[in-house]
Amino acid sequence: MHAQTDQADTPQVAASSTLALVHYLDTLGLLNRPRIETLTGLSLEALEDPDLRIPASTHYQLWELAEQLTGDPGVGLHAGQVVDPERMGLVGHVFFNCDTLGEAVVQYVRLHRLINESVTLSFEQTPDQAILTWQPDHPDHYCRQDMDRTLAAALCRTRHFIHRGIEADWLEVAHPEPGYGSEYRKLFGGPVIFGTGITRMAFSSQHLGHPIPHRNPYVYSAVLKQVNAVLARLQTRKSFSRKVRRLISRQMATDRIDADTLARQCHMSRQTLYRKLKKEGLSFHDLVEQVRQDKALRYVADDQYALGEIAFLLGFSELSAFSRAFKRWTGMAPAQFRANHQEGNE
Repeated sequence: MHAQTDQADTPQVAASSTLALVHYLDTLGLLNRPRIETLTGLSLEALEDPDLRIPASTHYQLWELAEQLTGDPGVGLHAGQVVDPERMGLVGHVFFNCDTLGEAVVQYVRLHRLINESVTLSFEQTPDQAILTWQPDHPDHYCRQDMDRTLAAALCRTRHFIHRGIEADWLEVAHPEPGYGSEYRKLFGGPVIFGTGITRMAFSSQHLGHPIPHRNPYVYSAVLKQVNAVLARLQTRKSFSRKVRRLISRQMATDRIDADTLARQCHMSRQTLYRKLKKEGLSFHDLVEQVRQDKALRYVADDQYALGEIAFLLGFSELSAFSRAFKRWTGMAPAQFRANHQEGNE
């Protein structure tokens, strides 16, 4: 049995994440070996390979299976609360051997593509808060159970290894509120807003200075060298769409976004631009729409700009056109979205 792990146009995840889910099911006595091996195309022993990567779509299908096997819609949130140092991947070992939480967060963001290529993780710091943002590169790459597990694991591991008193100042979750929504508030501590179309978690920037106890500089050095080599290979293979995304983001507020202009900036024809994006499973139109939607959600939630200014910054000809697009993305008007966000943070 073998996984198709060499397809350059298929976003992949570290098999260590899949293995952690397999072990979680095993501890519950619910491991269905034949179904998991059929789904992944791998023997369970093969998942032990620390360098193995599997298609993100396969990993997400496994989460759907886990929900079926457990009968637990909150399986991701519950699995993420299990802290097992023996089951952490390479990035986890880098994170918990840094000097401070702030340094660890920077490394976590830089190395996130090793964990999951289908989701972009970004970090911003204000005078009072540190904010992590998870955004899938494509709507098909969003998995509620996996996002639940990611959020719960990030906070619970930080509490376990660094400081037990850390809580989220607030949490925004892309998916609609599930039946177990009250569990988020109990786990994360701060207010939680669902259905935001983007997932963000904020905590006090004062926590960034926390030293990491029991860190081992020798382990840090050895593991970081290994993950940097793997990251270099991935960036070579999957960097083109991220380059185009950055160009679109910079150009959005100043010029009309069109493929010919972007292609010239990349020193290629429009047809070559389209072909290279298609190899990564994207279209130019989808990429522009994703960047515009990401910026819209940030701008409206942050309350820094008037809605008319946001429409201009995102390249809309008028506010009404922006409002229609925003309602298509989120199901609500931008003014209502902003009001909901402000209520949730009061």
